[in-house]
Amino acid sequence: MNILITGGAGFLGSHLCGRFLKDGHSVVCLDNFITGSRDNIEGMLDDPRFSLIEHDISKPICFAEKLDWVLHFASLASPVHYMKYPIKTLKSGLNGTHNCLGIAKAHNAKFLLASTSEIYGDPMVHPQPETYWGNVNSIGIRSCYDESKRGAEALTYAYMRQHNLDVRVIRIFNTYGPNMQFNDGRVVSNFILRALSDKDLIIYGDGSQTRSFCYVDDLVDGITILMGKDYKQPVNLGNLAEYKVMDLANIIIELIKSKSKIKFEPLPQDDPKRRQPDISIAKKVLGWQPKVSLRDGLEKSVEWFVKELKIKNECAE
Repeated sequence: MNILITGGAGFLGSHLCGRFLKDGHSVVCLDNFITGSRDNIEGMLDDPRFSLIEHDISKPICFAEKLDWVLHFASLASPVHYMKYPIKTLKSGLNGTHNCLGIAKAHNAKFLLASTSEIYGDPMVHPQPETYWGNVNSIGIRSCYDESKRGAEALTYAYMRQHNLDVRVIRIFNTYGPNMQFNDGRVVSNFILRALSDKDLIIYGDGSQTRSFCYVDDLVDGITILMGKDYKQPVNLGNLAEYKVMDLANIIIELIKSKSKIKFEPLPQDDPKRRQPDISIAKKVLGWQPKVSLRDGLEKSVEWFVKELKIKNECAE
C-alpha cells in the first residue's frame, strides 16, 4: 500500500512510518517540523519507499501519486505546545482534518484519524467508554486541543455519512516511549529527564490524579490491527493499568536510582483528575490489549533518553 502519514516525523508518526516500511508498504511522511524531528526519521530517508514532504497540513496540498490510506497524526499534542500555539493547534485539528479528508476522498483512500482521550475532558464516568460524551470546558485553556479533536471527529463522520468515506478513529490515551520530544512537558519525558539530572520532579496538585500509560509499540500494534478491520466507530487505545502521578514519579526515581526529590505545585486549570480507558471494544473487535508493563516500557524509554542525551552532549562539545 501507499500510505500518507501527516505528522510523520513526530513521536507516534515516526513509529508508524517505521512499522509500515518494515511491513513492505510505501510511506509518504508529511510534517511541518514545528514539533516533529528529522532525527526520528533519519534512518528512513534512504529507503526508496519513503518520501518526505515538508508542509503544513492546515494548508491545502494535492498528491498525484495514488494513495491507499491517509493517516492524520499532525497535532500539537502536549500542553506546552498547544498552549503556546493555540490557533495552530485548532487549524491542525480542523483545517488539517478537512484537508486530509479531501485527499482521502479524491484518492478513494481509507482515512484514519488520531483522536485523543482528551475529548472526554475531566471525566465524570470512569473508566471512559467510547459512548461517553465527555466533560469538556469548551472555552478553557486546554480547549484549543480538546475541541480541535472533537471537531475533527465530527468532520470525519460527516465525510463518512455524506461521501461514504471509509474511516477509522482511534482515541489515544497517554502514550510514551522512544522518539518523545525532550521539551514537550509530558509527564513521562519530563520525569525521566529531570530524574537523570537529579533535579526535583514537579508534580502538579497532590499527585493523586491518575493516568494510564501505554507503551508506543502496543499502540502501533492496535492501529495496524484496526486498519485491517471493517470497524468505523471510535476505538479507545490505551493501557488499563491506572497509576497515580505520585507513583509514576517514585517508580522513575527508583529505576534511574536518582537523587531527585518531589516538589508540588498547583494543579493547572481543567487538568483531568482521573484517566483510564475502557478497552472492551478494542479487545472484542481487534483482539488487542497492551502487552508491555509500565516498568518494562519505562526501562526501554530511559535507555533511549540516556542514549539521546549522550548524543546531544557530544554534539554540543
